[in-house]
Amino acid sequence: MAVPDEFLEKYRRPDGTIDFGEAAQAWLKQESITNNQELKKKQKELKDLSIFKDADSISDIVWETVSKWDWFFKKTIGDQIVRAIDSIGANIAEGYGRYFFGEYIIFLYYARGSVYESLFWLEKARKRLLINDYLYKELKEKLDRLPLEINKVIKVVRTQAYKWNGKPKY
Repeated sequence: MAVPDEFLEKYRRPDGTIDFGEAAQAWLKQESITNNQELKKKQKELKDLSIFKDADSISDIVWETVSKWDWFFKKTIGDQIVRAIDSIGANIAEGYGRYFFGEYIIFLYYARGSVYESLFWLEKARKRLLINDYLYKELKEKLDRLPLEINKVIKVVRTQAYKWNGKPKY
């Protein structure tokens, strides 16, 4: 992109020549700030990601349910299911905060693995009559959709990584 003449006038010396070194540095700095601001506008915040919202919502439902159980059930299955489900959102968040695309994808894989662990504990809670069928179906439907959504995000992140040729995402 060409530097406008009006911009260069600010760097004209008393002898009439232009200090192109200073002008170039100032122009690059201005362009860098502008590009960075545009990138930040385009970039979603963590709380806006649908997979994070879904994981957080499921986590809150399970926490509310398990907190009402008797001590023994909380200690055995409750602790496991809460940790597994909280791990979904935590891994999405940690991956989102990583600097490289590859790290982000790894944490998305961890999140997906935590979904399957959560489904295991959800099934145990149902078999042991700790949750009713309605809650089981609601949570299972949400958890069944989550790996598909995580896979979509992985695909998008991979596409972005190829565009950037392995460079950092910021």
